[in-house]
Amino acid sequence: MITMDDIIRDGHPTLRKIALEVPMPPSEEDRKVLASLLEYVINSQNSEMAEKHGFRPGIGLAAPQIDLLKRMIAVHLYDEKGNLHSYALFNPRIISHSVEKAYLTSGEGCLSVDEPYPGYVPRYARITVKGYDLDGNMQKLRLKGITAIVFQHEIDHLNGIMFYDHINKEDPFKPVEDAIAIDR
Repeated sequence: MITMDDIIRDGHPTLRKIALEVPMPPSEEDRKVLASLLEYVINSQNSEMAEKHGFRPGIGLAAPQIDLLKRMIAVHLYDEKGNLHSYALFNPRIISHSVEKAYLTSGEGCLSVDEPYPGYVPRYARITVKGYDLDGNMQKLRLKGITAIVFQHEIDHLNGIMFYDHINKEDPFKPVEDAIAIDR
């Protein structure tokens, strides 16, 4: 089971490296790692489990955050309409995106970043992602709103990009032009 002790923090060199593709079909070891990423985000949202194990709540986690340079992400969250989105993917990639942008009015946070980085993080409002599930089956997901934002955050981790890299350094709360503001 992954714990907060396994999650590396900002400044660790792995967080700035590009993760490697996972060969398909996935090995049993890779499947276990991906399943454990999803298990962490699910357990971290359970207040009893979080308190017992000292988890910080999270809605997404990428393999580089546990110091493993492989293209794996797990996402578990409820969207604006209360629909559950729970995915564990190998080699996810954005194959298309909207011109329109979106951002969280509260800003973004990260399990690997302990200090707050206030500011708006512009993202695509809608994306289409392709990746492989735990069994190695191709998945194509059309995502919007908060779910699209979380996927972009996690896929950024696979490319050595941190959320605060997107924040306008001169004016962190400068309104994002023609963007959807999402309250979370």
